[in-house]
Amino acid sequence: MADRTETEKRDLTRDLAAAVRGEVSSAAADRALMTMDASNYRRVPRAVVAPRDAEDVAAALRVCREHGVPVVPRGAGTSIAGQATGVGVVLDFTRHMRRIVSLDPAARTAVVEPGVILDDLRAAAGAHGLTFGPDPSTHSRCTLGGMIGNNSCGSHSVAWGTTADNVRELELLTYGGERVRAGRGTGPTGAPTGLPPRLRDGVKSLVDAELALLRTGYPDLPRRISGYALDALLPERGTDLARALTGSEGTLGVLTEATVRLVGTPAARVLAVLGYPDESAAAEAAHTLLPHKPMTVEGMAADLVGSAAGLPEGGAWLFVEMGGATPAEAAARAEALCRAAAADGTTGHAVVTDPAGQRALWRIREDASGTATRMPDGSEAWPGWEDCAVPPARLGPYLRDFRALLAQHGLRGTPYGHFGDGCIHIRIDFDLLTSPGIRRFRDFSHDLADLVVAHGGSLSGEHGDGQARAELLPKMYGPELVGLFGRFKDLWDPAAGLNPGMLVRPDRLDDNLRFAPLPARPVPVEFGYPHDNGDFSAAVRRCVGVAKCRNEKTAAGSADVMCPSFRATGEEQHSTRGRARLLHEMLAGEVITDGWRSPEVHDALDLCLSCKGCRSDCPVGVDMATYKAEFLHHHYEGRLRPAAHYSMGRLPQWLHAAAPAAPAVNALARTPLAAVAKRLAGIAPERPLPALATETFTRWWWRRRRAAPPAGGRTVLLWPDTFTNHLSPQVGRAAVRVLEAAGLRPLLPPTAPLPGGALPQPALPRLRRTPLCCGLTYVSTGQLDRARAVMRRTLDVLTPLLAAGRPLVVLEPSCAAALRTDLPELLADDPRAPRLAASVRTFAQTLEDFAPDWRPPRLGRPVAGQTHCHQHAVLGDAADRRLRERAGLTGQLSGGCCGLAGNFGFERGHYDISVACAEDQLLPAVRQSAPGTEILADGFSCRTQLDHLGDRPARHLAEVLAEALGEADA
Repeated sequence: MADRTETEKRDLTRDLAAAVRGEVSSAAADRALMTMDASNYRRVPRAVVAPRDAEDVAAALRVCREHGVPVVPRGAGTSIAGQATGVGVVLDFTRHMRRIVSLDPAARTAVVEPGVILDDLRAAAGAHGLTFGPDPSTHSRCTLGGMIGNNSCGSHSVAWGTTADNVRELELLTYGGERVRAGRGTGPTGAPTGLPPRLRDGVKSLVDAELALLRTGYPDLPRRISGYALDALLPERGTDLARALTGSEGTLGVLTEATVRLVGTPAARVLAVLGYPDESAAAEAAHTLLPHKPMTVEGMAADLVGSAAGLPEGGAWLFVEMGGATPAEAAARAEALCRAAAADGTTGHAVVTDPAGQRALWRIREDASGTATRMPDGSEAWPGWEDCAVPPARLGPYLRDFRALLAQHGLRGTPYGHFGDGCIHIRIDFDLLTSPGIRRFRDFSHDLADLVVAHGGSLSGEHGDGQARAELLPKMYGPELVGLFGRFKDLWDPAAGLNPGMLVRPDRLDDNLRFAPLPARPVPVEFGYPHDNGDFSAAVRRCVGVAKCRNEKTAAGSADVMCPSFRATGEEQHSTRGRARLLHEMLAGEVITDGWRSPEVHDALDLCLSCKGCRSDCPVGVDMATYKAEFLHHHYEGRLRPAAHYSMGRLPQWLHAAAPAAPAVNALARTPLAAVAKRLAGIAPERPLPALATETFTRWWWRRRRAAPPAGGRTVLLWPDTFTNHLSPQVGRAAVRVLEAAGLRPLLPPTAPLPGGALPQPALPRLRRTPLCCGLTYVSTGQLDRARAVMRRTLDVLTPLLAAGRPLVVLEPSCAAALRTDLPELLADDPRAPRLAASVRTFAQTLEDFAPDWRPPRLGRPVAGQTHCHQHAVLGDAADRRLRERAGLTGQLSGGCCGLAGNFGFERGHYDISVACAEDQLLPAVRQSAPGTEILADGFSCRTQLDHLGDRPARHLAEVLAEALGEADA
């Protein structure tokens, strides 16, 4: 049977490749990437096709018909009801069919292909003062085809409606190959236009026979997304076939082109934030704000928002956006709304006019679909009942009943969302791993469906029914109307070839759960995974598929890093989500069968820069850098490693050994022998070898200390990291100068434990003694046994020296991040590890925490450069920004990743990707900076990348301040 299945798959792939000009693949990696969307469901497809145009779609459908294989159209895969998964051929529209075919500002319409990303359309329309109204929180990566398939909405639907309200015409292909041009209106016979005769006559007959049912069977509410919108075919509604097909979830036809409506966008927007005592009060108030013509009315409670700044007093808040022709007009409208709301019992309000402040608050809302997947105690929460909707005036009572139902079933969740439209989102702590938990999920789903219907609501208010809710549609519509849905489906797709198991004759809501094939017990791993109870499967499960890592551009003013390799390649396997999907399938063992030895997972992780950006930027805190280190450890266990792992992974050892011969090594690096050395070491031929310091920082320190013992002041331990010590000792010397000027007493730790924990005396130590190390290079190459050994030695030396509460000042951000996170997570069994991690301070944090009254010299010039990605992800840069401000250094540093990323950009085969990452933000920012701008980069990798690719060198902030101190002394 297995051989027959493999033969059929090969034949299908061969025939598709012969017929389609776009990419066709049945490789394990490509199939694994498509097994899941952002829902609880998983299906394994037979092949993936990326069509280049409508003719490719027609060819793929023809081959699938001949083989009797179903087809699933797919956009960005952010659906939460399961409708973007399937067992047949997945049509991936994100690669090629992404054109904005035309944009007519006068008619306020645009013609788009299904793979167009919403933000790309909004940007093109924005040049004309227009936009596409619906804007889901995934607007930076969701596609128009997916939005049309699901009838997506977003936060501005109170102003501009759902996607169905903004679709004018659709071009589709049925599974049978018929071409459809669906619009509004009828021909001479009263049948919809743009249909082949079979469909034209069938649709007319079906509608004519069921006029009474279509007029009475649908609830009247703004967010009714469930089922087929067959009432749009009523003559009094204009026989709007395009609207009827919007939200059909790819079950009736495959979209190849759409004409959509554009709307005028106000010149100015202001955000009014209204505080309420609790969630129920906010829900009760939301619909009363609609007469003020807001653009959005979004609700969030304290358990989701947390400690966000800029919020008025309250336990829940409504975010209400008001527009105007001018900022003053928008602000006046917002103030008027706040006064009216205050009369109804707000606890406070704030009017946010600053665009940066508005973006910060909206980010909380947009990230909620991810952040809500973890409860305050760290337990997991899941979609499934993400977007029920009720009439807005019923939202308050519905939420109270909803909370009571959660308590009745022993479940927890955090409602938030589109309160002005009566639509809430929620992730619930379902146990989807055990049989009793799955039974509770099913029972709760049935009870909640009854509750939604009792309040006159829709089971789906935004994301569609898919598999999550379609089984329950008879509760909402009754068997007669659901039967009509089936007849409509059979008319369009008699072979049941399009997205079977969705919406009509659906699979059960507790079938195909994506957790079912995962190991029942935790797999043995090296890291502690403290936020996932030590369970690697739970860590991988963090990725729920919201796909923020698929953002192709960083938002204006954003310091986000994730995901540089996806932005450089545009390929799903090189996104954080793609890698998490492959790890999930590795653990499942069905598609990827080689476990830790998997070449598919290895190839995807090969272009992961270990930038740690996902650790902070991913709404659910996926930490792919740690997962990569874990995988590499197991992948190469007992095997020969790549040359770069021995050369750069063990860099601290090589630099320590080479230090006495630094002049000779530097001379050899300038000869033809360097090319041979790079080839043997697995180093990219395009990369110059960095020069070794002829005097290391530690040697300079002890020489200086012997000549002049340090003055008094509060003692801080200064960490002599490998990069500062051997490659940029001028940074260490500058830091000593600044710390001493600030009244601190920097001392270096010894290289071996001292009796009684005393600090070393001012005598020249044995410089050949093995230096201390944070373990960074060993971790990044997956040499975790060696990393653990050097980390334990570091703990042995530093623990007694930090007992008095001394800070450990680390100048290299990547080393600071390793000591802060990698060390305690790899040494989870050592109680000393978290104490050391808590002592770690960056250069700026040390000055702020331990010399708060020190005034840095005023430099009075702009800055450009890079915030190190590890600092952004682990340590934060708030103290650095404040220090720069006090020093008169104005402007912002770039986000993203420099692309060198330690060993990554030096490894053979990574050079082009490394350069592409640098071109994303860093290099353009430096090139565009004005003459006299100070180029800052605290990370050695960032400075090295600029040295290699730019024409303006960068310096550590300590160097800039030390130079200014020298000038002041002079």
